[in-house]
Amino acid sequence: MLKKLLKLGNDYAAESTWKDFALTKFCLFSMGMAAGMMIPDNRKKIAAGAAAGVFAATYIPLMAKVFRIALRKDS
Repeated sequence: MLKKLLKLGNDYAAESTWKDFALTKFCLFSMGMAAGMMIPDNRKKIAAGAAAGVFAATYIPLMAKVFRIALRKDS
């Protein structure tokens, strides 16, 4: 089952444009905002710290790849 889901993800990515990925990001952001509004006040600092950690752990590798591709295309 996992192999089928991974293949579906690869097929979706291959047939998608940047617009599809932008819509996906907006959708996930909206879901995150809605979930964040439901967090009790006494737990918001913990949630913010976890969100910042996940952001850093995902943003840095994504941007590294973007810069690698940009530098490769300019060469």
